[in-house]
Amino acid sequence: MNSNSMICRAPLLAALAVTACAVSPALQAQNYPAKPVRVIVAWPPGGANDIAGRIVAQKLTENTGQQFIIDNRAGASGIVGSDVVAKSPADGYTILVHSATHISNPHLYAKVPYDTLKDFVGISPLGRQVGMLVVHPSLPVKTVKEFIDLGRKRPNDITYSSSGNGSFVHLAMALINSMSNTKMVHVPYKGGGPAAVAISSGEVQAMTATVGSVIPHLNAKRLRPVAVTSEDRITQFPEIPAIGETIKGYEFTAWVGTFAPANTPKAIVDRLNAEIQKAMKDKGVADKLGAQTLDPMFMTPEQFAARLKADYDKYGKLIKETGAKAG
Repeated sequence: MNSNSMICRAPLLAALAVTACAVSPALQAQNYPAKPVRVIVAWPPGGANDIAGRIVAQKLTENTGQQFIIDNRAGASGIVGSDVVAKSPADGYTILVHSATHISNPHLYAKVPYDTLKDFVGISPLGRQVGMLVVHPSLPVKTVKEFIDLGRKRPNDITYSSSGNGSFVHLAMALINSMSNTKMVHVPYKGGGPAAVAISSGEVQAMTATVGSVIPHLNAKRLRPVAVTSEDRITQFPEIPAIGETIKGYEFTAWVGTFAPANTPKAIVDRLNAEIQKAMKDKGVADKLGAQTLDPMFMTPEQFAARLKADYDKYGKLIKETGAKAG
């Protein structure tokens, strides 16, 4: 090939390269998923994140014909699993399931190994989390008023478990203490499952658990339900009052959501979002989530990004007001 031919073909080759780059994300999304997808759940088995992740992952596997494989990577209130995803290739084959703790962690820890808002892209929430104040049967309280009265009578004596520092479970109780002027001892565990086991065994005395994580313990009478953290009573337990019926103005709910590494092609994020929406519309999925008192919750990536920023600011303010700390 002479030099003139090479010169003539150079613009054509450059144009083809540009065209290939332009269509590549669309082609990737069209063929996605072409291999198994690893779903990092940033908490141990048994908690709300794990339950929601498994329910939706199973339906995604059925709908796409590719395995969505759950990989529990617990530790440091979800920071361990989040860091794995932040450092994974941005190709849609490693995604994260995490709670609102994801956006509280940077307010609690002096340093996290990633930028919470910049190193991830939100795909969609999966479910709204409602908490329930539960106590071990040995604690002599049946109502929120009795719980508060005992807390004031015995400051720094009642112990409560959580799924980790700064988690929804932790902050829900911290807000009770702040609004009722009570002082209790926080005992963090590595997830909602272990925290629920701890209170059911009497290791600690109280917890504002995600409802799904304590249903087996409630059914077995190992825990006593007291009240829920939502503004109103919930359909699954209409006989249990809302905390706000006693502590005026109290309301605290959160979510379980899905994330991908930043720079994941928008076409792939949108494809994942569409598949999640399809899964969430399935009655079986909705019923399973509802049975765990996880209200199905879906948003577009743009809507979820706005919610993440708003919650980031909200949690930062709450953590400052309550004095919640990591460690």
